[in-house]
Amino acid sequence: MQTPDPDFIALLRRAGLCGPAESPALTPLAGGVSSDIWLAETARGRFCLKKALGKLKVEADWFVPVERNAYEVAWMETANRLVPGSAPAVRAHDPQGGLFAMDYLDPSTHTLWKEELRQGRAGPAFAAAVGRSLAAIHAGTAGDAAVAARFTTDAIFHDIRLEPYLEATARAHPDRADALLALAETTASTKRCLVHGDVSPKNILVAGPAAPVFLDAECAWYGDPAFDLAFCLNHLLLKCLWTPKARDGFLACFAALAEAYLAAVAWEPAPAMEARAAALLAGLFLARVDGKSPVEYVTAKADKDKVRRTARALLAAPAGTLAAVAAAWKEELAA
Repeated sequence: MQTPDPDFIALLRRAGLCGPAESPALTPLAGGVSSDIWLAETARGRFCLKKALGKLKVEADWFVPVERNAYEVAWMETANRLVPGSAPAVRAHDPQGGLFAMDYLDPSTHTLWKEELRQGRAGPAFAAAVGRSLAAIHAGTAGDAAVAARFTTDAIFHDIRLEPYLEATARAHPDRADALLALAETTASTKRCLVHGDVSPKNILVAGPAAPVFLDAECAWYGDPAFDLAFCLNHLLLKCLWTPKARDGFLACFAALAEAYLAAVAWEPAPAMEARAAALLAGLFLARVDGKSPVEYVTAKADKDKVRRTARALLAAPAGTLAAVAAAWKEELAA
């Protein structure tokens, strides 16, 4: 039986989201590995409460600073300014306590993209909308010195993304370590715009055919937008092993998202951006079976080996384009 943190109720009362003597109903919500998340139902509305954890809920020891919570709030506020409705509205924030309250988006009107994909409902139109929204947020913050100064989260991004994904995978594959560590170094040193850091179908709500809502921005960082693009596309490749009947649909979503995103790249030459994303995608693909955060649905050795063969080949000979990465994966699936 989970017990809600008393700081949640204190935050609700301070922000006027519940009465001073009110005892709101608090229900734990399923979430990721990095936070405690609760639904608060008060006389003044329904709110989602989130508190960052210092140790992530994974098998490996994975510790990250709780101040990332403040950067998540800042990312959501920035995203909503650039693309209204692209993130839940923040209603209260306690940066010292590492918790905040935001609007609760009802699952009856906001379905999780991951569940849509799990059911084989792979809509390229929605995938393209994800690409356009993501590119608009990147474009709106590109070269912005104030945003860059607000998100100097290099150490957090290293601890929660580069080390557990690329560096840990380098230790598991010594003969590809040079390529993986080079990807980590290139990503860390590329400063272009505001990055979400966890653009995954589990963090995207479907509010309509052209209205993605992004959640869980606690990895927010001013850096390389190629990471966001590759991170999301990676999941569309992996889903081919989860719901095989929808493989063609997932690959169509991959193409639609990549095309929509790249069409909006204006802060640098699109081919340069695409080449970085394609190279990074190979490393992230391998990381989701052999890094610190493997996807929960790729469990069979045969499936893991498919990922390993494709990713290792791409790390040895980078594809250069996202379409070439998808074609290599399609060829492996057909073998």
